[in-house]
Parts: sequence; structure tokens; C-alpha cells
Amino acid sequence: MKNLVSIFLFLLYCTCTAHVLRAQDSSDVKLSYGKKGFELATDDDNYKLQIQARFQFRYATPYDIDPVNHIQLMQPARQIAEINRARLKIGGNAYKPYLKYYFEYELKRGALLDFRVMFEKWDWLKFKVGQWKIEYTRERLISSGKQSLVDRSLINQYFTLDRQQGVTIYGNVGNHRLANFSYWAAVLTGSGRSATENPTNDLMYHARLQWNFCGKEMIMEGSDTEFHQKGIGAIALAGATYKGPYNLFSSNGGANIYNVPDSITPFYDVSQLNLETAYMKRGFAWQSETHLKIIDDQANNTTSNLAGTYFQAGYFFHQLFPKFPEKMEIAGRYTIFTPHIDTRDVIHNEYSLAVNYFFKNHLNKLTAEITRFEFDDPGFGVDGRYRFRVQWDISF
Repeated sequence: MKNLVSIFLFLLYCTCTAHVLRAQDSSDVKLSYGKKGFELATDDDNYKLQIQARFQFRYATPYDIDPVNHIQLMQPARQIAEINRARLKIGGNAYKPYLKYYFEYELKRGALLDFRVMFEKWDWLKFKVGQWKIEYTRERLISSGKQSLVDRSLINQYFTLDRQQGVTIYGNVGNHRLANFSYWAAVLTGSGRSATENPTNDLMYHARLQWNFCGKEMIMEGSDTEFHQKGIGAIALAGATYKGPYNLFSSNGGANIYNVPDSITPFYDVSQLNLETAYMKRGFAWQSETHLKIIDDQANNTTSNLAGTYFQAGYFFHQLFPKFPEKMEIAGRYTIFTPHIDTRDVIHNEYSLAVNYFFKNHLNKLTAEITRFEFDDPGFGVDGRYRFRVQWDISF
């Protein structure tokens, strides 16, 4: 019932906005359809409204999660069939083409994920306020509907900053050759999605510098569905520091990596870094990330050092073999996570192989994936397990 009410409110908003658009301009509002769904716009483009729905259907066995320990790794097998994501996206601009807005709603969980307003008049200096996925890792920034594999890697859950509320300045500077850079600098609440304040009254500070070494800003997609003939790539360094009761973030908000007794009020001082690379050319797509995270538990006077890396590549083999299906991509990923880099006594590995078939680029895509998890822990020994998933992701 809650989701039905939410859908009704969104549709009511869209209807009212259409009337406002008509009132702002004497000419009729244009209706079209493109990559961002249905679009209403005035002739001068000062007002624009884009509406898109997205559904993600998934089958998985023996489970759908990325396990975090041996207990989850070896849990009893199940067969899971579900609507993994159901999203409604609304964006556009108002008053001027450079004053943009966007919000995204998860219909399945009844959660408002994104809401932000962007001032993007100049390429070199832009502003954003609201809630969004922070520009910390490429893997998290890429929409779950534009991934090369079914979902993100094993290490995403440990290092992502996910969605936060705050303000940021960003832009793109330089020429169309080697000297092309993008930057982001943000001040955030540091408490995750839907949190309007940090309980400890501290803030999160984040910065990212990205070198677009091919002279053009790198796109945020996992597969080279555009078949870039000249190539496009980036090397980025990002960092963040924050204090408060959380050292882990997800689409559900702030959390903690380790279990915290109810008798202890957690307080963490966290610093983390990410070095990433990405490149696309003629159907080939590459990306990697290397993370370091230092968690200073000031309640228990302990420090944890975490590290993680993944390497991922995909290719449309039709570029080499004309008889290979033109819309089919094969992609693979290797991930390693070390929760204690001082001793390196615990190591988690992920090996994934996926086949994508693009009916309509990322807007209509079928993916089959097999993953091998291998965990090495002195307390449990070495264990491994396979996971199989099939996913259909469609937007309209």
C-alpha cells in the first residue's frame, strides 16, 4: 500500500509539472522518448522533465549475497527469484538549462535514494546540494543497471561511501589532449542515506581528482556499448575522512563492519584512499580499484587496517570474430580483500565470469554470471563455493 501511494504521488507530481511547463511558455510542450525515458520540454529547453522506470529481475543460487565470513559462505543453499530493484527516476531542469534536478525512488523498499539540485552553468565550476552517491569509487558510481557483471564486487561493501547528504563543488578543466582533469570536493553529514545529521556533530570530507588522459571526461558505464574508436580513459585518486558511530555505508544507511555490543557507544575516526583506473576502446572495457581504509576505534582504543583490490575487463568479441554475436559481451573480474593487512592472516577472493546480451544497450540487458568465492582464515581453514546468477535489467 505504501508503494502504491508513493507511485500515485509521483504521477501527480509529473502531471502538475507538465501543467507548469505549459504555463511557462506560450508554445506547446514537446514530448519525446530517449535514453532517460519519457521527456517533456519547452521549446527553449528552460524547463525539462524526464521520467524513467527500471526493473531488475534476478535468480540466484545458493545465495545472492556477497559473503563476509565463513558462516555466510557455507550457509545452506537456497534458490532465490526476486525483483531485486524497482526504481522510478525523475530528472531535468527548471528556469534555465543549467539548473538541474534529479531524484530516484526505490519502489520495492519504499525508499527515497537520490534527491539533488545541480548548478552546472560552467564546465570548470559546478555545484550540487542534496543526497546522492558520493564520487568516491567508480564501481559504486556506475548504476547497477550499467554494470558489466550482475552486481558490484566483494569489496564494494567495505569501502563505498554510498549515499550521503551535503554539498559539493566539481568540474572539468584542461584541454582535449593529455591535460584534462575532473575534480570533486564535498562536505557531508557522514551518516549515510536519509541521515540529516551526524550524532557526534562531526562531518565527512571528501575529494577526488581524475586525470582523463584521452582528453575527454570518462563515462560512468561498465561496458563499452558505444564502441569508442579513439579510446577514453581515466586515472583517479580519491580520499575521505570522517568521524562518528559508523565505519560502513550501504543503500540502507550507516552501519559497522564489526558487531558492537549494546553496552558500547561506538565512535570511529576513519580515513580511506582509493586509486582507480578505467579505459574503453572499440568494445573493450577495463576498470580497477585499490583501496586502503584505516578505522580508529576510539571507544575500544584499537585500529583496523583494511585493503582491497579488484581488476575487471569486458570485451565484445564480435570485434575480432565477425561470427560471434554482435550484442554479446564476455566480462570477468578478480577481487581480493584483506581485513587485516598487518597480519594478512585472512584473505577473501572472488573470481567472476559473466556473459551479457544487450537487446538495447544497458536499457535492456540479460546477464548470466558464475562466481567462485575462496576464503582463507586461520580459524576455519580454506573454503570455497560457487554462486550462479541470472539477471534481466530493463528500463523504459
